[in-house]
Amino acid sequence: MIRTAARLLAKTILWFIGISLALVIAFKWIPVPYTATMAMDANGATKDWESLENIDPNLVAAVIAAEDSKFCTHNGFDTAAIEKAIENNRQGGRIRGGSTISQQTAKNVFLWQGGGYFRKGLEAYFAFWIENVWGKRRIMEVYLNVAETGIGTYGAEAGAQRYFGKSAARLSTDEASRMAAALPLPKKRAVKNPGGWLARHGKTIQARIGVVKRDGLDSCVYQ
Repeated sequence: MIRTAARLLAKTILWFIGISLALVIAFKWIPVPYTATMAMDANGATKDWESLENIDPNLVAAVIAAEDSKFCTHNGFDTAAIEKAIENNRQGGRIRGGSTISQQTAKNVFLWQGGGYFRKGLEAYFAFWIENVWGKRRIMEVYLNVAETGIGTYGAEAGAQRYFGKSAARLSTDEASRMAAALPLPKKRAVKNPGGWLARHGKTIQARIGVVKRDGLDSCVYQ
């Protein structure tokens, strides 16, 4: 009985590794057609895949400024943010942020939304592989095509068309920063005419776009 269960478990693990690596390798080259998040969205999913060449560098700089300033230097995980999260958790505080763009991409493509240690473990597994198989440029390209950018809206192109009636290839720093500011909570945060804290947050991101470009914090995306 125990040996049978062990063999079954071993086979399941091997199948999972094989299938997951096949998907990682496939998505290095082909567009991600659909995700679990899209499938479970009651509002449907409007999307339009675009290559990175057709996405304005302002948006690349904006998401790095807003979400992951160490994107080009970490290996998929921000150690300082993880340590801070552990400390907050130890003290009973609410953990805010901490996930890198690589981790968010892994979650958005291969997994589901929501927390839990099991899902976080799988997220780390996939983040490791996409860092080593895809590389930074592809991770950014996929992230900007599968991230939820509004109610029932996914990806930079669909978001730009929804909010500004224009292609994601032609975004101003203001437009890019407003889209980046809404990314963590796209169903609740306004991109058009944001007010209060959200408007100020967008302006902060807009100012940081210049820092990202000046300091080459987006350089790995264009190598």
